[in-house]
Amino acid sequence: MFLHGELEEKIYMKQLEGYIQEDKENKMYLLKKPLYELKQSPRQWYKWFDSFISKAKYNRCEFDSYVYCKQSDDPIYLLLYVNDMLVAVRNKTYVQKLKLSSRRNWT
Repeated sequence: MFLHGELEEKIYMKQLEGYIQEDKENKMYLLKKPLYELKQSPRQWYKWFDSFISKAKYNRCEFDSYVYCKQSDDPIYLLLYVNDMLVAVRNKTYVQKLKLSSRRNWT
C-alpha cells in the first residue's frame, strides 16, 4: 500500500543486517519509495490516494477527510481507516466495478 506514495525529501537508511555487502559496510541506501516503518509513509500514501480518488470524481467529506462520496443514481461512499477501506453502496455491482477500475488504475 505505502509503495504508491512519493517521498518529498531525501531519506537514507543503513544496510539491513544480513544484506550488508562486503567492503561497503558504511554505505547507505537512498530510498526511492516510502517503507512501512517510516513516519512519512501513511501521509504520503494518503496524499497519493486523495489525488487519485479526486480524479475519479469522488468528493471528500467536509466533516471527515477520510470519507469520500461519489454522487450518482446510487451514491458510493468510501471510508478509510489506516490501511483499510469500507465501501458503502446499495447495489453490490457498484462494488465490483470499483474493484475492477482500481486494479486497472492502482497497479
